[in-house]
Amino acid sequence: MEELEIKLKEEGKISRLTNKTFKFDERMRDGYYSANYFLKSRKIVTERAPGHIVEMQFFQRRDNVMLCGIDEAIAVLHTFAVDPASLEIYALNDGDMINANEPVLKVIGKYENFGFLESLIDGILTRRTSVATNVHEVVEALRGKDTFSMADRQDDYLTQTGDGYATYVAGIKKFSTDAQGAWVGVKGMGTMPHALIQICNGDILKACQIYHETFPNELVTALIDYNNNVVVDTIKVAKAMGKSLRGVRVDTSKALIDHYFDDKDTSGFDPHGVCKELIYGLKEELIKEGLDWVKITVSSGFTAKKIDEWTKENVPVDMYGVGTSLIKNDTVGYTGDLVMLDGHHQAKEGRGDIPSTRLSKVPYPIY
Repeated sequence: MEELEIKLKEEGKISRLTNKTFKFDERMRDGYYSANYFLKSRKIVTERAPGHIVEMQFFQRRDNVMLCGIDEAIAVLHTFAVDPASLEIYALNDGDMINANEPVLKVIGKYENFGFLESLIDGILTRRTSVATNVHEVVEALRGKDTFSMADRQDDYLTQTGDGYATYVAGIKKFSTDAQGAWVGVKGMGTMPHALIQICNGDILKACQIYHETFPNELVTALIDYNNNVVVDTIKVAKAMGKSLRGVRVDTSKALIDHYFDDKDTSGFDPHGVCKELIYGLKEELIKEGLDWVKITVSSGFTAKKIDEWTKENVPVDMYGVGTSLIKNDTVGYTGDLVMLDGHHQAKEGRGDIPSTRLSKVPYPIY
């Protein structure tokens, strides 16, 4: 990746990505992904009212948001705008925290040269900022606990790379697929799915053993809920595998109640799925059997709110696997507005140029 093209800043943010990082569809140049009325406006302005210098300003309407998508938006402008060197671009940085109505990007130049890219930039900023904000909220709720993204299975595969980048910016550095970590040079991780256990006729121990035989230099994390008997199967696998077992992942469906509760009173809590009481019971049994070195990973339906509740209570979890809640795309929505015309204020009523001391001028090119 051009020596990854990514250098980490001292404070942990990612330095400005460049046009070379993103694998853009060349059809963007011809407006294939642009709203049709922008293409018509471009033709009209080019033929009837060319040469006016406008300022386009992008903002969203929520407080305490983690910005992302700026580098990608700049790369779109530098790649597909006409005469991109003539544009003046002012921007914040991916990873910045922003509030409602704060401008994150301003572009100054001839409308016919870049205006058709407006909806593309809106979409990029909306998707990346939504994911980064979702992840940021999860990271805060984790209180330092480890986590990894399982979001690859929750959306169209083409979203993985951009979502993975936004996830990385916001603080989750481990992914299920190579695609999620492509822009930041991180390979996917993981051990076994339920399918491997099924192939072994439901024998979790056998699945662990053949996994270890195939990848002898890796420790095994056993997916332990296949038989809905997490505690019993964990102890069996841990005793047989020894220290070649790193840990177990509990992924019990919300529709099920683990057999651990078959002889227990569950009237005071909801025993369905991956509940705290199951994890407390698992940890207690591991300690009793002298197997406390076994790490516990949980997944299935974990949100920032649920993780916050668990980490406040210090439920004995070593790692959280999070998927769906990371990539909901309704967290924020961006708007691009023209707010200046030939150096004078000109905008629809209710909108206008918003001053900002935080924006920095972006050089051309940025690599």
